[in-house]
Amino acid sequence: MIYKPMLATLTEDSFDDPNWIFEIKFDGYRALAHIAKKKVGLYSRNAKLFNARFPTLVEELKKISFDCVLDGEIVILDERGRSHFQLLQNYEESHKGNPDYYLFDILSFKGKDLRQLPLKDRREFLKELLGKYKFKHIHFSESIEKRGKALFEKAKKAGLEGIIAKRKESRYHSTRSRDWLKIKSKMRQEVVIGGFTKPRGSRKYFGALLIGVYEKGKLIYSGHVGGGFNEKLLKQIYSKMVRLVRKSCPFKDEPHPNAPVVWIQPKLVCEVAFTEWTKDKILRQPIFQGMRTDKSASQVRREV
Repeated sequence: MIYKPMLATLTEDSFDDPNWIFEIKFDGYRALAHIAKKKVGLYSRNAKLFNARFPTLVEELKKISFDCVLDGEIVILDERGRSHFQLLQNYEESHKGNPDYYLFDILSFKGKDLRQLPLKDRREFLKELLGKYKFKHIHFSESIEKRGKALFEKAKKAGLEGIIAKRKESRYHSTRSRDWLKIKSKMRQEVVIGGFTKPRGSRKYFGALLIGVYEKGKLIYSGHVGGGFNEKLLKQIYSKMVRLVRKSCPFKDEPHPNAPVVWIQPKLVCEVAFTEWTKDKILRQPIFQGMRTDKSASQVRREV
């Protein structure tokens, strides 16, 4: 059985509470490691196998001699120790950089389901387990207790994405839960690409991506994003989109941008930074952050 991850619910304000722990929010790929008889399966949140993409992490995980299921985030850190999703994308294209795997939970051990234990007990056990081994790129994800406001301010000052808050007594449920909360210092949203406009002037490949989110099973148009690309990215994304071209508009209500449009099957997911949602449910000033190959388009919902 491939476990599905527990997901945090977005909330606006940081807080202090002795019954919660607080962690830095990583900007990477969520990944669950299934280890059995020293064989490792490293899976995305949608059960896509990551082994071929992160072979060095798989080899390190083989050091663990116990059957277990671990939960964490794969990241690449910059020179200041900050995780950046774009660095992870660059690694997948060029294999430059060193991916790290930060583990924050354990779901099973030697065939015993641990998900109904309190989070604080699971984390204590995980830290003890990892302490038995010498890893180079696998780490225990540290946390602090009670002082969420201070950690959030520290994360914001350092230019990090935000923090995660988790109730100490929370059990592990493979769904989105309010026992785990995410507080973002930057407005970010995963979106589905439903088409693109043709380029103008000296720009190559495409002008802007037409993006949306799902609501009650329908793809709702959320605006267009034309910033955040270099020529290499334009070419890479275009090569993915041309294979998905279709005649009809995939959005519930057809948008009419001021440039010719090419519609595509809504299968590609990307992430954008933006300033706010308008009253018309349009993203204001979206900037492309990266493709999300670890996410399923049908699961993309408005978060804020």
